Amino acid sequence: MNHIKIDLERIVSDIDRNIFSGNLELGDKDPRFAYLDIGDSPLADKSSLNSDVRSALERMNLATIRFPGGNFASGYRWMDGVGPRSGRPTRHDLAWNSMIPNQYGTNEFIRFCRAMKIEPYFCANCGDGDMREASDWVEYCNGSGDTALANLRRKHGFEAPHNVKYWGIGNEVDSPGQIGYKTPQEYARAYTEFSKVMKRVDPNIKLIASAVCSWEDNPSHRQAEWVERTQLMLEQAGDRIDYISIHRYAHPDSDVSFETYMAFAQEFNERLSAYEGLIRAVSLERGIKHHIGMAVDEWGVYRRPAAHNVGKTIPGKRASGLNEKNLEDTLVVGLCLNAFIRHSYSVRMANYPPMPMGIGINAARPNGPVLLTAAFYPFELYSHTCGQLALDVFWHGETFSGGYGNRAYSGIRNLDVAATLDAGRKQLVVYVVNQSKDRAMETTITLTSGQFTGNVKISVVNGPDVKSENTIEKPNEVGTNKSDLTVSGKSFTYIFEPHSVTALVCAVN
Repeated sequence: MNHIKIDLERIVSDIDRNIFSGNLELGDKDPRFAYLDIGDSPLADKSSLNSDVRSALERMNLATIRFPGGNFASGYRWMDGVGPRSGRPTRHDLAWNSMIPNQYGTNEFIRFCRAMKIEPYFCANCGDGDMREASDWVEYCNGSGDTALANLRRKHGFEAPHNVKYWGIGNEVDSPGQIGYKTPQEYARAYTEFSKVMKRVDPNIKLIASAVCSWEDNPSHRQAEWVERTQLMLEQAGDRIDYISIHRYAHPDSDVSFETYMAFAQEFNERLSAYEGLIRAVSLERGIKHHIGMAVDEWGVYRRPAAHNVGKTIPGKRASGLNEKNLEDTLVVGLCLNAFIRHSYSVRMANYPPMPMGIGINAARPNGPVLLTAAFYPFELYSHTCGQLALDVFWHGETFSGGYGNRAYSGIRNLDVAATLDAGRKQLVVYVVNQSKDRAMETTITLTSGQFTGNVKISVVNGPDVKSENTIEKPNEVGTNKSDLTVSGKSFTYIFEPHSVTALVCAVN
């Protein structure tokens, strides 16, 4: 028998809405970006896809979107993407070996964010870019005085400052394959100088330091230096860092066992714990008094291309693996979201994989309806139901063993659990990922303080089996089913479906 025990007074931390954020990475000449250009896109109000994309993004309830995101940022010249479109230069993007016409840039992105009520987050070029370029971008966006760059923005049709709050300094600068890779010493120095001038332009901005994507278990990277890298950044520029960015994807092989794949969550939680401990230790030693949050700028699932295609690109075409496809990927998304809630004191921002692909737009049919991925549904579910406070939950029950990368784990609980509280609405939400491939899990859910007071709204993300995915032929193979349950008192019993992500929204007092 599985048992979940919740004390409504055991609060871990508040939850930052920025854990429900996204990435928008420019790639090759891709018409999908026009769908996000609300206002003057030729597709706006003429194609159902534009409205479908907007509807899907509204359903995701995103707090922030990072742009231009990803490897592309390390060679991006923001000046190429402003001003009249007819005068914008086409560039060869060295990150993805593709041609970039720069028809989607700063102001198109800002217009999109404001229309969607999403906070913009710009990632400055710390690859082949310099600090003047980065500080100029801040001035163009946020400047209010009579300066050349603020006036240039006005000339481009935007009288009021954009007031962009979040600014990243570089992307994956620790990756040897990145344009402008930097050693720990080089990046600590670069971050210090970039942050100095950017903060002088606008002291109110929040800065995100690019720390780790190259972990020790990545065979394509040189020896990892993430401890040294983080320590140097904090020692040299700790007073200028608001967030430290890490990236972590699950990279399942095509023949990986289900249990091994599910063990990724254990490894992911272990890394979050280690990294937040590292930040706390150095902050204590160096007397850094302000709270430095973690920004998990890229996370989720990235299925690498077949081994014989790794490292090969076709001129003019972006080489890429596949992101979340099926139900087992969907479980990993739920497991990561549970981890962010449990680590909410430290994890203050998390940016879901590249959009609009992450919500499931079918590249082969750019004028067809949106095909929502299976992994869209847990993100939507958590984003709309998550409370403001994370609770410390006790749970026990049946377990399994598995290993991910170079780590082996035993005693992994079949049910992975997180819980949040909305004290104002007296609403408890219990999130449960059943990692069992074929077994339903009967579970008693008990309050050690407070009582259930009536209706429980149940939402279950599931499909026929762990390989189920949404396709053109079967677009609703994976989705969310909803039901209600009436409960009272201090406990009730619920059976969690195999291979499912469930949210129980409970009225409490």
